[in-house]
Amino acid sequence: MFALKRKTKGEALFDIVNNLIMLCVCFLTLYPIWYVLINAFNDGNDAMQGGIYWWPRMFSLKNFDAVFASPGIMQAMGITVAKTVLGVLVHVFFTAMVAYALSRKGLIGGKLYILLGTITLFFNGGLIPTFLLNRDLHLLDNFMVYIIPVMFSFFDLIIFMTFFREIPEGLEEAARIDGANDWSIFLRVVLPVSMPVIATIALFHGVYQWNDYFAGIIYVNNPDLQPIQTYLFRVVAQSSSSQMMVAVQGSSVTKSVTSQSIKLATMVVTTLPIVFVYPFLQRYFVKGMMIGSIKG
Repeated sequence: MFALKRKTKGEALFDIVNNLIMLCVCFLTLYPIWYVLINAFNDGNDAMQGGIYWWPRMFSLKNFDAVFASPGIMQAMGITVAKTVLGVLVHVFFTAMVAYALSRKGLIGGKLYILLGTITLFFNGGLIPTFLLNRDLHLLDNFMVYIIPVMFSFFDLIIFMTFFREIPEGLEEAARIDGANDWSIFLRVVLPVSMPVIATIALFHGVYQWNDYFAGIIYVNNPDLQPIQTYLFRVVAQSSSSQMMVAVQGSSVTKSVTSQSIKLATMVVTTLPIVFVYPFLQRYFVKGMMIGSIKG
């Protein structure tokens, strides 16, 4: 029988203090989200009086009625979903393809390409040159402005390369003996065994695509092409009145909502989808950051 080691008073006190600190950190992290949620579900005029900290004082769905009554929010949500799905597919495939080539030994100029890519991690062309480049590529007011400029990331390439280098060379040699070319090996051998790193990069880029609002502000003037995050930004920027008029059944009527309650409700609508997805895929973040850190 193994005797259990009893903790000293100092160790027990340390554990208590450590647990209290962790509880405080969790509270400070989660409470702002809870505060936004309860105020979004509270009557707007009542919320203006303050004093709502733990639970809605006057539960109401009118804030969300006002949000969904806007003619542009569903269009913006559709644009966000489309650019997230398409952006992830294009980004993962293109970055994985380049990473696979650079991970192979004997690639002519491979070290130079890696050096040039590393420089881009620290320096970029800046906003004005990037805007001019997108203009010359006819990407302004174009849906592809969300896809093409971010279809490649050298940081993600490094993660892909590290994973690809750990794949046994025997798999590729066996495929070549069977007559497979480089494309066949990449599509039928490398990608199927790389699902952990593919899921990691897909989650990285998916979160970025969902949360990105900057591209919609700088490169898109057409309201039909603006994503939900840009819509939220414009709601926050333009909602300055204390009482908002919303269109309901063809007529403008005053609702018991305020600019602040509209902002909070819009934040909930735009944030909850990615919040629900993230916990199921969080382990891929950890695994992706650990790729290549342990050898042996």
